[in-house]
Amino acid sequence: MKLLIATPSAVVADFADVTAVRAEDESGEFGILPHHADFVTALSVSVVGWRRAGGQPGYCAVRGGLLTVSGGENVAIATREAILGDDLASLEAVVRGRLTTEIEDERQARSHAEQFRIQAIRQIIGYLRPETTDGEGGRA
Repeated sequence: MKLLIATPSAVVADFADVTAVRAEDESGEFGILPHHADFVTALSVSVVGWRRAGGQPGYCAVRGGLLTVSGGENVAIATREAILGDDLASLEAVVRGRLTTEIEDERQARSHAEQFRIQAIRQIIGYLRPETTDGEGGRA
């Protein structure tokens, strides 16, 4: 079978010799073998696994997405984000690292947004009540 995994910005995986695929949707985990019926499903945030003709496994963490099987031989996954890995342990480490970075970046962005909001409120109050200061930051 052919397996294609793509994000909006890149083709993450493109293999023509896949013998089996495992994925997960809201109903649970499922498998796809050659000659599978045409199929479409929305994937959960999960890890997609596959085995190639030589026996080597592959893994890809996906942030949801759409999986389609067409012609019994073509499996395509379109997802917002995908992280490829050769084994589950290293994939888990990479995903945890990215998640930690994203959480910290989001925390900093919220903190900066809150600082800007407070600064904007102070400036608005200053414009609405100009008589309350003596021009040097003190009260008149």
